[in-house]
Amino acid sequence: MRIGLFHSEAGELRQVVQQAIEAERDGFDGVWFSQIFGADALTVIALAGQETERIEFGTSVVPVQTRHPFAFAQQVATVQAATKGRFTLGIGLSHQPVVEGMWGLSYDKPARYMREYLQVLRPLLNDGHVAFQGDVFRVTGNIQRPGPEPTAVLIAALSPVMLRTAGELADGTITWMTGAKTIAAHTAPRLAAAAKAAARPSPRICVGLPIAVTDDAAAGRERASQIFQVYGQLVNYKRMLEREGAAGPSDVAIVGNEAEVEQQIRTLAAAGATDLLASAYPVGDDATKSFARTRALLKGLVGKV
Repeated sequence: MRIGLFHSEAGELRQVVQQAIEAERDGFDGVWFSQIFGADALTVIALAGQETERIEFGTSVVPVQTRHPFAFAQQVATVQAATKGRFTLGIGLSHQPVVEGMWGLSYDKPARYMREYLQVLRPLLNDGHVAFQGDVFRVTGNIQRPGPEPTAVLIAALSPVMLRTAGELADGTITWMTGAKTIAAHTAPRLAAAAKAAARPSPRICVGLPIAVTDDAAAGRERASQIFQVYGQLVNYKRMLEREGAAGPSDVAIVGNEAEVEQQIRTLAAAGATDLLASAYPVGDDATKSFARTRALLKGLVGKV
């Protein structure tokens, strides 16, 4: 299982780029950036790609509703060229309160929207041209890709319908707040079946979870319940937590001492996760020390899980 670090795009731009430089220096397989309310994650990755040589970059995830797939394909292809083929695009549907309440856009039939979005985006990224007529999108045109490498695309897929789309039209999925039992019993088998039926390669399953190495697991889970409380209130994540039998985000966080956290990570790998996107969070009064302890364990597990 590949181990990557999951960072926010928020913060001073140079510091965000520096996170990627340090992740490569420490040997991590990848560094993944969210796209919420901070800097444009793809621009950050393009900048960081100029200062790194090996590490994979990914987005986890860019909401699709605010970016037309034609213009987005141009941006994605540019970032792929800037990173010399090391970029993996993660996209998602965001959440109804954000799409409708903040952006003033429609959240009608989101699964259909994503399916058609991919049917426009993937041909542009792979071949440089598209001719698609659907219910949502009607797009015909060409782009000039600045580099030869097409970009892999992962989608945030939780429901059976979205997992089928991920297997048929994307290169895998990115999850958040989804535990090992759900990955093993729900995500991995549905995704694999869809990919096999579509004669596509085995898909990636990139699992994003909060993680903290601490000797006080109870305090670690209490801290997780505070930091990640909002995710237990969003409908899409709440369904995954319920499927897992978890009362809230703290129950799926990876928490414990070094041996306990390593075992939880190995359980994820056994469940079918191909990648861990580790969102480290602090426990205790010394945040710097807490982060360092978690990072040290993750660094030591690269290439060994």
